[in-house]
Amino acid sequence: MAEYKYADYEFLMKRIADIKYSGAVLQWDQETYMPTNGREARGRQLATLAEIAHEEFTDARTGDLLHELILQGHLSDTEKKNVQLTLEDFTKSKKLPAAFVRKMSETVNRSFHAWIAARRSNSFAIFESPLDEIIELKRQEADLIGYTDHPYDALLNEYDKGLTVLTTDKLFTDLKVPLLELYRKIQSCKQVDNSFLQQHFSKQQQWDFGLKILKQMNFDFEGGRQDISEHPFTTSFSSSDVRLTTRVDEEDLGNILWSCIHEAGHGLYEQGLPNDQYGMPLGEYCSLSIHESQSRLWENNIGRGLAFWENNYPTLQEYFPAQLKRVSVNQFYKGINRVSPSLIRTEADEISYHSHVMIRYEIEKGLISGSLKCKDIPVIWSELYQDYLAVKVPDDRRGCLQDVHWSHGSFGYFPTYSIGSLYAAQFYAAIDAGNPSMEKELQGGNNLPVLNWLQQHIYRYGRYYHSNQLCERATGTGLDSSFFLDYAFKKYAAIYDFA
Repeated sequence: MAEYKYADYEFLMKRIADIKYSGAVLQWDQETYMPTNGREARGRQLATLAEIAHEEFTDARTGDLLHELILQGHLSDTEKKNVQLTLEDFTKSKKLPAAFVRKMSETVNRSFHAWIAARRSNSFAIFESPLDEIIELKRQEADLIGYTDHPYDALLNEYDKGLTVLTTDKLFTDLKVPLLELYRKIQSCKQVDNSFLQQHFSKQQQWDFGLKILKQMNFDFEGGRQDISEHPFTTSFSSSDVRLTTRVDEEDLGNILWSCIHEAGHGLYEQGLPNDQYGMPLGEYCSLSIHESQSRLWENNIGRGLAFWENNYPTLQEYFPAQLKRVSVNQFYKGINRVSPSLIRTEADEISYHSHVMIRYEIEKGLISGSLKCKDIPVIWSELYQDYLAVKVPDDRRGCLQDVHWSHGSFGYFPTYSIGSLYAAQFYAAIDAGNPSMEKELQGGNNLPVLNWLQQHIYRYGRYYHSNQLCERATGTGLDSSFFLDYAFKKYAAIYDFA
């Protein structure tokens, strides 16, 4: 009887996953190939699928099945964990009415297209009203889900279970002073040159080299693909169908390099999740913090590392001989790690990057608590960039319109970028400690030792553990920012030649 009931549960979860992933396909198409005139119908389609999936999942019969299964004594550990996690999801989802879910989906669709139009016109005013609607809905969502201290806690918890304003404030406080100290040390040194990145690089050659890097990273193109989008992202419809997107700037080689490697880190994680757990919690990623740890590990710890480029730089020079023939691999390595204040988060160096995240975090907290209004965003954005990075924001496109996240309603996401960087450094230290020849492997173009470690310690567990539990199992201790700080100080002391 228990096996029969669990089979019913599996069938239901896979059916709901089919509906959700169908919506994900439509959303991916919306951001890559959909013609402009399709946006109204697409918004309706996405809202309908979101509403159907929500109604199916929150149906009373689903709750009855889960409560019956949770009492069964004959389920395996994997089966018990799936049911337990699904019951937690069910309890939370029941707090959101289907009409609210539909309204959120419709509003997000309008907001996304308003963001695209606002970026093209370089005018936040076009985006302001739709964004205001999103913010109001996110406040309602926080109230419906519930929270103890701060409404933003309910939204943070969507991306990393147990994450709160209290814990995030402490993490950022612990990071801010030592990173500022490191930043000041670097600013007192002779600046490294990265002007070679700002030349003309043909779009097609950049694209071809990006694909070559993805293949070397062992991204499976039989189970995924890469396309162009306004803002790079990764989505998946199963572990055997993972979609990456990137963007190309013909006057800046760094744009495609780091977006390709970053998104491939996400994609490898999605491809590594247990395929036999499709639709189940254990077939899903642990958290957004852990997901971001995967992209940041490949992008920074490996992709901005000397060993990686000792292997790949000669090939890059073959693609762009006129631009790079007089630039040595060591000059290239130092240049791609240049630390200097910048306007764009996705183009920021490893040190100042966290200031970009903290700025968004502070704004989001204010918007959700009500202490900031939507119309205040351009002004407060400019003020914080001046305070944190001493840079002047010249326009909305390079200011508060640079990220797609708010148009998607993804409030609470940004802190996971910094937290992910902390996890990445800790995981990288563990990989290095367990494999003394790792650097030589990377110099030879062999990324498999890294990928195998991640599969063994991260991918295969899905959502079985919380972020900190997973980190402790993988590295022997919970999240510890000292790994990132040690890595950063050692790396940049060598690049900028200070003690």
